[in-house]
Amino acid sequence: MRAKITYLVTAAVLVFYFVLVGSRGVMLIQSGTVLTVTFGIAVLILPVIGVWFLWKNTQFVRRANQLAAALDAEGGLPVDELKRTAGGRVDRDSADEVFARRKAETEESPDDWRCWFRLAVAYHDARDTPRARKAMQRAIALHDGTTIEA
Repeated sequence: MRAKITYLVTAAVLVFYFVLVGSRGVMLIQSGTVLTVTFGIAVLILPVIGVWFLWKNTQFVRRANQLAAALDAEGGLPVDELKRTAGGRVDRDSADEVFARRKAETEESPDDWRCWFRLAVAYHDARDTPRARKAMQRAIALHDGTTIEA
């Protein structure tokens, strides 16, 4: 729940920023000189890219949550079996051990979105966010029956 609230607050702040920057871009364009119009157009590009990125990220999170709910309904969510340090952080050796099992499971069933989902969680636990995201994208694509670039 805390992650959802953090995401929503961050998204709201970003939208506010996009509106603020966009209004400045419009003001520059309304000035009417070649230089300010050029800068205004350049400034308007930033919120467009930001809104696109926010939209794509929100879609990704929504789809990943749908997969988690589907896997939970099947009783297939990965169990948190990781050892933790006294400070509550995941023990690296424990994460590596779980990751090795998840990777082997995925290699045995490369077309099963459930395996890719669990592998994404293992990557995340091992603090490899880029690979966790790619594995989750693969799980989403397999679940939806679409293809993604390798």
